[in-house]
Amino acid sequence: MIRVLMISDVFFPRVNGVSTSIATFRRALSAFDVDVRLLAPRYGNEADAPGIVRIPGRRLPFDPEDRLVRLRAMNEAARHEAAHCDLVHIQTPFAAHRSGLRAARACGRPTLLTYHTFFEEYLHHYAPFLPATALRGLARQVSRTQCNAVDAVVVPSTAMRDRLAGYGVRTPMEILPTGIPVQDFASGDGLHFRRLYDIPEHAPMALYIGRVAHEKNIGFLLEVAAQLRAQRPDFVLVIAGEGPATPSLQRRVLRDGLAGTVRFVGYLERRKRLPDCYAAADVFVFASRTETQGLVLLEAMAAGLPVVALAAMGTTDILAPERGARIAPDTPAGFAAVVEEVIANGRLRKQLAAEARAYAHEWADTLMAARLAALYRRQLEARA
Repeated sequence: MIRVLMISDVFFPRVNGVSTSIATFRRALSAFDVDVRLLAPRYGNEADAPGIVRIPGRRLPFDPEDRLVRLRAMNEAARHEAAHCDLVHIQTPFAAHRSGLRAARACGRPTLLTYHTFFEEYLHHYAPFLPATALRGLARQVSRTQCNAVDAVVVPSTAMRDRLAGYGVRTPMEILPTGIPVQDFASGDGLHFRRLYDIPEHAPMALYIGRVAHEKNIGFLLEVAAQLRAQRPDFVLVIAGEGPATPSLQRRVLRDGLAGTVRFVGYLERRKRLPDCYAAADVFVFASRTETQGLVLLEAMAAGLPVVALAAMGTTDILAPERGARIAPDTPAGFAAVVEEVIANGRLRKQLAAEARAYAHEWADTLMAARLAALYRRQLEARA
C-alpha cells in the first residue's frame, strides 16, 4: 500500500477543475493499492469525510468562492500527515505548496507537483491595474522556482510541458491528464432538463459548462450565439457554472438583446443534474485559449455530445484527432458556421456522438490512475 498526502488550496464544495481532478484521482487510485489523505480548506459546515482533513481559513473579499487557509494550521497538519505517508503530492501553488514542500523535506519524503493552471495567461484578468508583461514574468518565475523544487511535475498536456520547459523547468515532467469516470456521464434525461429550464424540446441547444471566468472567453461564445440566432431564432445557448465574470456577462446579454437566447443556469449537481444537462444539448461549445487540459470536453464526449471548440494550449491534445469533435476557426462567424453544420446535419451529429463516446473511454479515470500509481512507485524506488 502506498500512502500519499495530497495537499491543496481548493477542493469541493469549491467547484473547479482542480477539485474535480483531485476527487477523480482519489477515487480511482484506491483500485491500485494507493491510499490518499487530503489536506484542503474548510469552506463552511461541510461534513467530515474519511481521508480528508479540513483546514480553517477566511474568505477573500475579492474572491468569495475561495479560502485563505491559516498557514500555521496548514503547516502543522502537513507535518503531521507527511510523517505517516510515503510521499507528498502538491496540487496548488499557494499555502499548499509552501506547507507541503516544508513537510516533505522535514520528513524526507519525495514530492510531486501537479501544474493545473496556466497562470501566465490568468493573472492579468484579476489584476488589470498592473502591467501584463510584469505579471507574466512573475508567473513564469514563480512557476519555475516551484517546479524545480520538487522531484517530479505532473502536467496535463503536451502544450503545458513545453511551456514549462520554456520557463526553465528542469525537473522531470510526466504528461498525465486527469481521467474521467466515463460511467458517470453515460446516461442523462435531457428532456427533463429542458422542461426544468423551460427550453423547448426541439430548440437547437448549445452548451458551455465550466467556471464563468474572464479567461474562459465566454464573451466570444455570446458573439457566436448572436450569429446563430440570426439564422435560427429558436437557438439556445446554456451556460452552466458560476464565477466572477457572471454579472458582466449577464449585463452584456441584456445589452445585446440575447436574453431569450442565452440561459445562465448556475452550478449543477454532478450526480444527476449535470448528466441531464449534457443529454439535453445538441452540441458542446468551448472557446478558452488558456486551458491546461480541458477536462470538460471529455465529460461532454463521454455523454455522447459532439464538441465544437478552439484548439489552444491543453485542449489541443484532446481535439487534434477530431474524434467526436470539430476544431473551429477563431472567429465568431467561423465558429458559428461549424456549430450550424453540426446542428443542421443529423447524420453528422450521430456520427460524432458515437466517436465521442468511444474516444472518451481512452481517457478513463482508471487508465490515468494506473499511470499515476506507477509514477508514485517510481519515485519511491528512486529514494530507496
